[in-house]
Amino acid sequence: MKKLDRGFSLTWLGHNTFKLTTRNGRVVLLDPWVEGNPSCPREGKTFDRIDVMTISHGHGDHMADAVTLGKKFQPTVVCNYEIHLYLQRKGLGGTSPMNKGGSQEAAGLRFTMTHAIHSSGIEDGGQVIYGGEPCGFVLTLEDGTRIYHAGDTGVFSDMALIGELYAPDVALLPIGDLFTMSPREAAVAARMLKPKFIVPSHYGTFPALTGTPEMLVEEMKKLGVKSEVLALKPGEALT
Repeated sequence: MKKLDRGFSLTWLGHNTFKLTTRNGRVVLLDPWVEGNPSCPREGKTFDRIDVMTISHGHGDHMADAVTLGKKFQPTVVCNYEIHLYLQRKGLGGTSPMNKGGSQEAAGLRFTMTHAIHSSGIEDGGQVIYGGEPCGFVLTLEDGTRIYHAGDTGVFSDMALIGELYAPDVALLPIGDLFTMSPREAAVAARMLKPKFIVPSHYGTFPALTGTPEMLVEEMKKLGVKSEVLALKPGEALT
C-alpha cells in the first residue's frame, strides 16, 4: 500500500483496470476487465458495489466484464455513444453516453472525456463491430482531486491541453509498448501533463508488453520530469 494525503483509494487490478473508492464511499471501476485478466488477483475479481463504470474503448481487455458487472450492480456506465448502443443491445441499462470534450456528473463525481490515440473495435460473434473512438477520462473527486485515466493511447501533443485545462494530480499512464506508449513516450506525456504523481499501467500482463516502471523513471530523468512514479503491484492500493 502506498499513501497519499488524499481522500480516495485507488487499487490497480492489473492491465489498465482500476477500482477507485472515493472519500464518500463511491466505487468507480475503470475499464472493467477482471475475470479473464491474468494479472488481476482473485480478491480483485469480486465487488460489494459498483456505482460507476467507465469504458475507454471497445477492446475486450478493457470492457469484457461490462455487461456481467453492469447487470449485477446497476452502475452508471460512462462511455462513448457507440459503446452505449452496443451495451443497450446486450440488455444493459444505465449507460450514460458522452463524447470528447464533454463532462457529466455521476454519483457525485465529475467525468470529462478526453482524446486518445488507439483503435476501438468490439469483437462479437466472430465479427468486429465499430466501437466509436477511444478516449481517456479526467475524474474530479469530491475534494477536487483530479485523476486522469489515459486509457490505451500513444502520446499526442494535445496532452499539453489536458494538463492546462484539468491539471491532473494523478495520471494513470500506459507504458507497456507495442499496443500503447512505451516508457519513452510516457515520459514525454508526463512532461506535458505535469501531474504530481504517475501510476504506470498496461504493462506486464503479457510477455509482449515489455515496458517497466523502472524504464519510465529513467526516461523521465533524461527529460527532467519531476512527477513521482508510484508503481503498484496488481491488487495494491494507492490510498
